[in-house]
Order: sequence, then structure tokens, then C-alpha cells
Amino acid sequence: MTETEKIKDIYRKYWDGMIRKDTDLLRSLMADDYYLEHMTGVRQSKETFLKGLAGGTFNYYSAEHDSIEVRTDGDEAVMIGKSRVLAAVYGGGKHRWRLQGDFTLKKENGDWKLTSSKASTY
Repeated sequence: MTETEKIKDIYRKYWDGMIRKDTDLLRSLMADDYYLEHMTGVRQSKETFLKGLAGGTFNYYSAEHDSIEVRTDGDEAVMIGKSRVLAAVYGGGKHRWRLQGDFTLKKENGDWKLTSSKASTY
């Protein structure tokens, strides 16, 4: 498996973990200093985000991936994923979102880890 394929696999696992609320899986994909920047501009640490996911603030039901682009530079990478996601967040109803995630990654002990993500729409 190439480095690009490994990183694309992380994206797929990330969404699988979000849908299943598998915080252990997600934690394993994220660096300790990972943070998520929501569309609103709110920035959350890994643990704050995972707590919101587990507690029902963020509910993801499905994700259909339209594209995953990856650029690597040594032990760092940038990934842009575009997915159609069925979600209910912050107490709202279920809606289909065309979500783009702009991710950064770094290699730690031979494994790629997500270091940040920024959510937007496309």
C-alpha cells in the first residue's frame, strides 16, 4: 500500500468511526495535539470533540465519499476529502451536507496521524 493509499484509508476509517461513534478508533487516528475547526470557526481539541461525539452533540449517519486528494511531503501530508454526509448536529434535525475536510497529517513512529481538520462545505 502506498503512502497516499494509507492516508486515504485513514479518511475512510475517520468517517466510519464518526458514524459508529467509535472514539477509540478515532483517538488512534489522531495525534495528541489534533484539533478540529468547525464551519462556524469554533476550534475544538481532540478530547472536546470526541466528548461531543460520544455525548450526542454530533451525530453522523452515513458518508458517501466523492473525492479524497492527498499531497505528501516527507513526514507531513495534506488531505482534502469531500463527502456527502447525513448528520444532525447541535440539536438540529438530520440534513445531508456536502462536507469538505481539509486535514493535515504527520508521521509518528511510522504511522500517519491526523493533526488537524477544518470543515467547510462544497
